[in-house]
Amino acid sequence: MTGQATTQREQLRSLAAGHALLRAQELRQAGIAGSTIQRALRHGDLVRIGRGLYQDPSAEIDGNLTYAEVAKRIPKGTIAMVSALAFHDLTDQMPRSTWVAIGPGDWSPVPGYPPVRIVRFARKYLGEGIEHHRIAGVDVPVYSVAKTLADLFRNGRLVDRSVAVEGLRAALEQRKATPAQIADAARQGGAWGTMRPYLEALTFNG
Repeated sequence: MTGQATTQREQLRSLAAGHALLRAQELRQAGIAGSTIQRALRHGDLVRIGRGLYQDPSAEIDGNLTYAEVAKRIPKGTIAMVSALAFHDLTDQMPRSTWVAIGPGDWSPVPGYPPVRIVRFARKYLGEGIEHHRIAGVDVPVYSVAKTLADLFRNGRLVDRSVAVEGLRAALEQRKATPAQIADAARQGGAWGTMRPYLEALTFNG
């Protein structure tokens, strides 16, 4: 029994070293017993950073770690809206909850950590403009700058228009997307009619 526990502890260390974030489900699938996890937590071999989420204590901390945690919790979700804007450094706002887009019929996660704000996109808007970023060893889907701006302008009931306009201005000033890219995304994202006067004014004034 002791040999088995030692083997599991070594296996757990190996898994933690290879993944910045580990879900309890992944550990169970790897054959790691709950008692082994508890011992690892007591001995400092593992750190619990959220419900069902663990990390190697020696792992390098990424400032965007929350996005990686959310991606683990909601595999079908995409970082969206104000959170995507913050990821691209286009707003000073740091939302208390991470905005995540899912489909109309997709499973909505139970409340937990990190807190999330779910927004349901129609299927025609859900799969466009997704970028994949590696954060803390986790593949994190994030909407592109142009797609995020389109979503913000289309969903004016959810986010104050000033946030969308400031994001648009920042994207143009920092050249993180061209006017043509932004316009194309707005047309595809059902936001062109709303965005057009702002984009034209900022482009002409620039």
